[in-house]
Amino acid sequence: MNIQWFPGHMAKTRRQIEEKLKLIDVVVEILDARIPVSSQNPDISEMTKGKPRVAVLNKADLADETVTKQWVSFYKQNNVEVTLADCAKGRGINESVAAVKRALAEKLSNDSEKGMNRAIKILVAGVPNVGKSSYINRLSGNRRAAVGDRPGVTRGQQWIRLKNGIELLDTPGILWPKFEDETVGLHLAFTGSIKDEIIDTELLACKLAEFLNQNYRELFCARYKLENTEGLQGFELVELLGRKRGFVVSGGEIDLLRASNILLDEFRAGKIGRISLEKPEDLEVSVQ
Repeated sequence: MNIQWFPGHMAKTRRQIEEKLKLIDVVVEILDARIPVSSQNPDISEMTKGKPRVAVLNKADLADETVTKQWVSFYKQNNVEVTLADCAKGRGINESVAAVKRALAEKLSNDSEKGMNRAIKILVAGVPNVGKSSYINRLSGNRRAAVGDRPGVTRGQQWIRLKNGIELLDTPGILWPKFEDETVGLHLAFTGSIKDEIIDTELLACKLAEFLNQNYRELFCARYKLENTEGLQGFELVELLGRKRGFVVSGGEIDLLRASNILLDEFRAGKIGRISLEKPEDLEVSVQ
């Protein structure tokens, strides 16, 4: 499966970020705690190489707690400041500010010795629908950034000045031109960072059902009252789910599209349970 997704506004945003990099002190990248690798934009990492970085694992309330602890250890071992957050509810926001100051400790100390009190300029980055605008709104204390439950809500750059000597550069969520790794594309699609029209909904649901059945079978079966699912393929699982939910159409066939939408919606909302799609030991990853 070859997934390509690079609208014009994303290319424009990349150019604008490159133009403003010299003003930036630190990069705060909002990541999805369920997919820390797939939601890390390699283009942002490359563009901002050498800048101090803070990783905010958002939607931590939806991720597997045990796996999230592994990710926190992983980032710390790679000398990256990391915090957990639920930006929709405002949890973990203040901790990220403390992490920014730790990442800039040397610079802040040098400025203080010189009698300088300049604002900390932060680039807030993240892929679409990862919670970046919710993070900024919580941090600024008001609705300064557009918020939505779909990718592509924020469409223009804006500087936001906070009361505590911090200035944020908000940018639209951007993806990179092409997903070389199919798994990355699938993970972004599972969590809603790619518009649903890009990948066939039924195919996506089948892939997700297979993952859940292999890795979180107890939660998956409990949610949909399924039994004896070992070894079943994705199509069979979605069909079984639809039958259990009563999505039967004329001729006794199952409405697979309806069943697929239910599975994706309930996964994204955390109704199946706390699930992580990526673990540090599963992938050969590095923190840029």
